[in-house]
Amino acid sequence: MITERIRAMLEACETGRPVFPPSTLFNEGWLLRLVLDWFERHGGDRYPLSPRPGARWFSEPWLPSAFLPRYRGDRLAEARSHADAVLGHFTVGDPGTAGLALQDDADQLVVIEAKLYARLSTGVKNAPYYDQAARTVACMAEILRRADRRPESMEDLALVILAPQARLDDGVFAWDAAPDAIRRKVRRRVEDYAGERDDWFRDWFEPTCRRVDVRCLAWEEVVEVIAFHRPEEGQVIDSFYGRCLHHNRPQVRAAFPGPRKGASGDRARADAFGLAVPAPRPPRRRPARVAPNGRA
Repeated sequence: MITERIRAMLEACETGRPVFPPSTLFNEGWLLRLVLDWFERHGGDRYPLSPRPGARWFSEPWLPSAFLPRYRGDRLAEARSHADAVLGHFTVGDPGTAGLALQDDADQLVVIEAKLYARLSTGVKNAPYYDQAARTVACMAEILRRADRRPESMEDLALVILAPQARLDDGVFAWDAAPDAIRRKVRRRVEDYAGERDDWFRDWFEPTCRRVDVRCLAWEEVVEVIAFHRPEEGQVIDSFYGRCLHHNRPQVRAAFPGPRKGASGDRARADAFGLAVPAPRPPRRRPARVAPNGRA
C-alpha cells in the first residue's frame, strides 16, 4: 500500500499536478540510478559504467577519509565524503562506522559524480582549497589502503564525472579533474599534518593517483550508447534527462557569478544550455508630479 501511494505521488510529477517539487524526481541522482540500472541489466560491452562480473552499484555511499578526526575538536579533520554512486566490488555497512569497504579480491572501483548545471563542490570547512575531485581520489586511496589492495592490482580504477555536453565543452571541470591539480591539493592537505600523513601520501595516494582514470563523460553520450542497443529504452531515458534539465535549470545570472553589466555574456551562456533570456526592458519612467495649479 505504501509503495503504491509513493508511486502515485511520483507519477503526479508527470501529470502537471505534483504534490512536491518535480525536481525531487527529475534530478541527476535518479537519472544516474536509471543509467546504472540499465548497464547492470545489459552487461557485456566494456564501457565506463559497465559492471565487471560479480560487481554491483550503490547510490549515495559514504567514503572513508584519511583525514578523519584524531581527537575531539581536531581543527584539521573532515567527515566522511559522500559520493553520488560507486560501481565495483565492495560492501556497504553502517555509514556511521564502516561505510563502503572494498572486497579482498576486488578489481573494480569506480566513483561517479553526477552533475547537471552545478560545478564540483568546493573544499571542506578546515581546508577550503580541498575540492571534490581531490577529496574523492584521496578517499579512493584510503579505501584501497583499508582493504590492503594495491592500486596496481585493480583492473578498473576510475573517477567519472557525468555532466551535460555543453558544460564539458565549456571546460567547467577541466582544471579540477586534472591529475596535477588533484595531486597538488592533496599534497597541501597532507602538509597541514606536519609529517603525520606523509607515509600515507607516498605509499597509497601517489600510486592511486598514478593509476586512477579521471574522466568526464557527457550524459548525451551515455544516452546515445543506450539508444544504440535499446532504442526504446534510450528514448525513455533521453526524455527523463530532458525533464531533469528543465526542472533544474538555473536562473542564468545566479548560476554564473561574475560581472553582470550587459546581457551578451549571459545570453551566450544561456544559448549553450538552450535557455531563453528575456530581452532587456527599457527603464521605467516615473510620472511627472503635478502641482496643484495643474502645471508639471
